[in-house]
Amino acid sequence: MSCRLYLIPTLLGDGDFKRSIPEFNLELISEIKIFVVENEKSARKFIKTVLPEKVQSELQIHILDKHTDERELSELSKLLEGSEPIGILSEAGLPAVADPGARLVRLAHKKNIPVIPLVGPSSILLALMASGMNGQQFSFHGYLPIDKNQRKQAIQKLETESRKNHCTQIFMETPYRNNQLIEYLIKFCHPSTLLCVAANITLEDEFIKTMTIREWTQKKADLHKKPAIFLLESY
Repeated sequence: MSCRLYLIPTLLGDGDFKRSIPEFNLELISEIKIFVVENEKSARKFIKTVLPEKVQSELQIHILDKHTDERELSELSKLLEGSEPIGILSEAGLPAVADPGARLVRLAHKKNIPVIPLVGPSSILLALMASGMNGQQFSFHGYLPIDKNQRKQAIQKLETESRKNHCTQIFMETPYRNNQLIEYLIKFCHPSTLLCVAANITLEDEFIKTMTIREWTQKKADLHKKPAIFLLESY
């Protein structure tokens, strides 16, 4: 295999990997020895889960996370000058989507290195599919501000833009703040606005529910420490 950059989706949790990781991906992972990852421990755990026979001591693991500076990125880019294939692994889900791996992908394009995205689970798109909301026009906003006033303004802005453009607004939260975010959405959104919460997607305790804000006031859903995607649609 010549130098190619493979974007390898990982698991969204500790579920059965056969549900979301194609056999083709496993064949490629078995051949790749160089991996650029966001977190070494979780990357090694993923590889061991899907390919327990792969020799971990033979792996070359390089870190690319939110703390990677330009000098470190320049060193990583030298991997693209070799002849070995490289795999990028995110913490969960798709590399380069809400993930720092995009920085290396951009450099690969500059160096004319083939970039190959592999099929796998995307919590963002799976949540959108299951929400019943507008899949023709949507926006992903990552994390909302932590500051209370800024968060309130961000929520109200998303709702206004959704109503104006008939657009589904998608965002996420650090799992231990999920319940707090739901409280904010209930407090600051219009009662008729639709809210979908999709948590632990692809896992046994998967939770996906779309209701109006008014209906959410009657729903007791404990999402503490559960990876979740939130979607808003307002009319």
